[in-house]
Amino acid sequence: MALRNIRLEGDAVLSKKCRPVTEMTPKIRELIDDMFDTMYEASGVGLAAPQVGILKQIVVIDVEEDMPYVLINPRIVETSGSQTGDEGCLSVPGMAGEVTRPNYVKVVAQNEDMEEFELEGTELLARAICHECDHLVGRMYTELVTGGLHPVETEEEE
Repeated sequence: MALRNIRLEGDAVLSKKCRPVTEMTPKIRELIDDMFDTMYEASGVGLAAPQVGILKQIVVIDVEEDMPYVLINPRIVETSGSQTGDEGCLSVPGMAGEVTRPNYVKVVAQNEDMEEFELEGTELLARAICHECDHLVGRMYTELVTGGLHPVETEEEE
């Protein structure tokens, strides 16, 4: 497993649509492992393959203790409610902005064995699913921010 470079806002790869994954290969399994390592090292809760320069429909999310999710070829099939709050992105380090997202999301995806499953999430998990799926179609959260971006406060500043 290895850490990969996170692409930053302005990198052309972040504005491109990703291709579906058609089969699980050792290279894709390695990519998924690397994505988790990279996300954890950067203290993130989600990471999409284009953020590490790979135009494949792969997302990793871990918003709860020991509940990591791999979403391959995810499709959001249901949403409801809304939540508004600060959102950040590993591709826009040190910044956040207010974004409104659904409070409930149901996504259909494939797991690492290419088996289809459904995942339902609320609050932070719903936000993370929407945010990461946006990356797969070349959309950044900064396009949805109301009121502009602001620096993220770190624990030392509080």
